[in-house]
Amino acid sequence: MQRRHSIRLTCLAMGLLLLAGCASRTPAPDTQRAVGQWEAQQERLAELQDWELKGKAGLRTPQDSTSANLDWLQTPYYFRILLSGPFGSGRSVLEGREGRVSLTTGEGRAEAESPQALMQQELGWSLPVSALTDWIRGLPASDRPHQLEKDELGFPAHLEQDGWEIDYRDWSRVGELWLPRRMKLTYDDLVVTLVVTRWQPEPDEDA
Repeated sequence: MQRRHSIRLTCLAMGLLLLAGCASRTPAPDTQRAVGQWEAQQERLAELQDWELKGKAGLRTPQDSTSANLDWLQTPYYFRILLSGPFGSGRSVLEGREGRVSLTTGEGRAEAESPQALMQQELGWSLPVSALTDWIRGLPASDRPHQLEKDELGFPAHLEQDGWEIDYRDWSRVGELWLPRRMKLTYDDLVVTLVVTRWQPEPDEDA
């Protein structure tokens, strides 16, 4: 029973972390943000597709409170999310390409056609992964109702969509872009935190 519970926690955390984001090497102080910067970067923000990042993911439910280290590679055609730490079986890998997603832990391997299908298969329910790919960039998911509150500089502060509440706690400078560095996502009594300690852009042609 304990091993099955570990798999469930791992699937849940990985599903929440299947997002889309961007790249940076060193976070800049939050005080450098200015009015107008968020609006000016909207087009470039929406185009970001490739990155590698490192950070930490936290998960809290009424029954559990745990965290794991995160190493995440994303391209337009492939993603790999590696979680290591207290929950899971030491090392858990979620990978996807060409309509197939797999989850590998110390207890074995599971496959499905999508992250949502994999979560449904392993957990009996799924999360709005497509919406999360927007939320991680500070954007509401398109074509669905939402409520967005901004801070005094015009940056997103609190987003409500699909029954979730997303709080943007801190920001990192990514080249000429500002991106969420610390987020809290809440759905009923489930709380997920994501802290990015390093954004690494995928090597370009000049690298």
